[in-house]
Amino acid sequence: MKDVMVISLGGSVIIPDGKPNYKLLDDFIKILRKHSKKYKFVVVCGGGSLARKYISILEKEGKSKKELSLAGIMATRTNAQFIMKVFGKEANGKLPLDMEEVKHNLWKNKVVVCGALRYAEKSTSDGTAAKLAKFLKGEFINITKTDGLYSSNPEINKNAKFIPYIPWKDFEKRALRIKFKAGQHFVLDQSASEIIRKYKIKTYIIGRDMKNLDGILRGENFKGTVIEG
Repeated sequence: MKDVMVISLGGSVIIPDGKPNYKLLDDFIKILRKHSKKYKFVVVCGGGSLARKYISILEKEGKSKKELSLAGIMATRTNAQFIMKVFGKEANGKLPLDMEEVKHNLWKNKVVVCGALRYAEKSTSDGTAAKLAKFLKGEFINITKTDGLYSSNPEINKNAKFIPYIPWKDFEKRALRIKFKAGQHFVLDQSASEIIRKYKIKTYIIGRDMKNLDGILRGENFKGTVIEG
């Protein structure tokens, strides 16, 4: 088995602002193909705006937390079906629903695409990706709409400082300050932060510029945040 790289592909990256970014997806696919001699890839798709729309409607209807989570799961699987079709024959033909299925598909495919796996309370696509990185003994890349971790939200605070490196424990403290909510958005959520700290999984956070993904896979410079140590 080649080295495994697990990528959490945020819904805001797959379809930003409700419109597909064809160039971004094309660049993403080309980069994974280019590095397929060295790596096997697992791509875990987030729900993004689609999940948040489903969840907001159900919240107004007074649905339970479990029903909100299940709506988010459906959105991640819809996005995963789309990405799976974009990759074509290089990827799996059916969405896996547990980690063993993901591992089995890795033997046959260069890329395995999935959404959320089986339902678990407070489960997230980032958390699923972190669990898969642990299970498959790989590293973890989170691709989100922000190009890494900042001292505060850079969309609100123009003076927010970029953080290129942070230890696992310090990152987990930051993540746990935020109260969990289905459909939430943070560069890497509470579930994933606990897993990567507990199992010492080297993790990268990068934004939509696919040059940074290429840089990580080449072992060269990139703009993003490394969580380790």
